[in-house]
Amino acid sequence: MTSTVPALGTRTAEGSALQAVLLDMDGTLVDTEGFWWDVETEVFASLGHTLDDSWRHVVVGGPMTRSAGFLIEATGADITLAELSVLLNDGFEQRIGRDLPLMPGAARLLAELSAHEIPTALVSASHRRIIDRVLKSLGPQHFALSVAGDEVPRTKPHPDPYLAAAAGLDVDPARCAVVEDTATGVAAAEAAGCHVVAVPSVAPITPAVRRTVVASLDEVDLVFLRGLMTRMR
Repeated sequence: MTSTVPALGTRTAEGSALQAVLLDMDGTLVDTEGFWWDVETEVFASLGHTLDDSWRHVVVGGPMTRSAGFLIEATGADITLAELSVLLNDGFEQRIGRDLPLMPGAARLLAELSAHEIPTALVSASHRRIIDRVLKSLGPQHFALSVAGDEVPRTKPHPDPYLAAAAGLDVDPARCAVVEDTATGVAAAEAAGCHVVAVPSVAPITPAVRRTVVASLDEVDLVFLRGLMTRMR
């Protein structure tokens, strides 16, 4: 099908065209990083333990196996990783059922990518049950595919989720723009060879080669993303 929406930007060098946009979920599109910490705090309180607020930076952005495992070890809680994962997913699902705020600029960016028929994937360390719930609010029509943390051999900070998304879209990772909010996600995207836009949510992220840092998704549009392919070659 031929789009009636005018193309944005131009291809200035061979191999420099943007092929796809890969988006993180928690803290990037939806304002839920704080939700996870609140649920973790509540669950451990029910187990008789108080979480140290400094641990929040340790667990943010990572897979549940890592964050939950760290909290079990740090608190000495008498619970298995499998049992804790169920409690955390249940608590988070209940929380987003009450409220699921989008990050500033998220709805506008998704609408723009869809309007210009840019292949887009949702790539998250969250489990499939959580992603499917959030997709109902984000609009599943905006995404060609989604990759969950419990569907890949290794999740973030390993490159597997972004490599799986690129393969699923049949695109070159080096010609993908990734939008992430945590150092863990940035590491995964960079290990996959993608261009990265970091929108820090909880902890600061510094600029680097093939990495641009912005304050908000309000600064990110299709012209900006296409420009990454030439600015950071």
